[in-house]
Amino acid sequence: MVWNFKQWRRQRALASSPLDHETWAAVVESFSFLRVLDEAERDRLGRWVTLFVREKHMHGARGLALDNVMRYAIAAQACILILDLDLDYFRGWVEVIVYPDAFLAPREFVDEAGVVHSHHEALAGEAWLGGPVILSWADAAPGDYGEGVNVVIHEFAHKLDMLNGDTDGYPPLHRGMSRKAWMATFENAYLDFCKRVDAGEDTPIDPYGSEHPGEFFAVMTEAFFAIPRVLQLEYPGVYGQLALFYRQDPVARASRARKLASAAV
Repeated sequence: MVWNFKQWRRQRALASSPLDHETWAAVVESFSFLRVLDEAERDRLGRWVTLFVREKHMHGARGLALDNVMRYAIAAQACILILDLDLDYFRGWVEVIVYPDAFLAPREFVDEAGVVHSHHEALAGEAWLGGPVILSWADAAPGDYGEGVNVVIHEFAHKLDMLNGDTDGYPPLHRGMSRKAWMATFENAYLDFCKRVDAGEDTPIDPYGSEHPGEFFAVMTEAFFAIPRVLQLEYPGVYGQLALFYRQDPVARASRARKLASAAV
């Protein structure tokens, strides 16, 4: 049997830094898309959260002091993306900065005359290539997220997208996945979504996804976890590709949880 240093180190971390069981259970119950996890999935998510909290430097800004509820809540939303992947998908950076509310980020743009304009934009979240994830706690706190907008999932989807470069909506795919199928599915869905948003349609998925292919991937990932049935109905091809990428089926998971709940009544 070959000794695996990474697994050994992780096992030591899990043994020496266990989650507070009561706090962790309360955090899981506070998110609708986590409540439907079965016992094995909750345990697996808890292990990723334990390692995430240990390995990432999470700290508050503008006087915000983070407690275990806040750390667990942010880590749980981030780690649902890697539930059946690996923490290595969040490699190459270490910092999570949390503001109490929306924060201002500097922006520049060049107008048609070639003049550079600078301004500040209020954001709920931002992910930097090779750098930190920045979040607003007001937007990351536990909640139902029934409308499918989730800033933590959104920004950590960008981190996965960035594994092979810029946020372009094409993360590194698993062996056996078709790059051609991914590109065709997402490009067709993106064009359709932009057309609907431009026409003023009140789409059931966040219209921010029409801003850019990278934002479309992040917004579709939000929908995949928070409102999976809506995404499956709206863009079944996108749902299928995300199910292959994340190696999860949230629609089936929610259906299973409903059946178990009905049987228990």
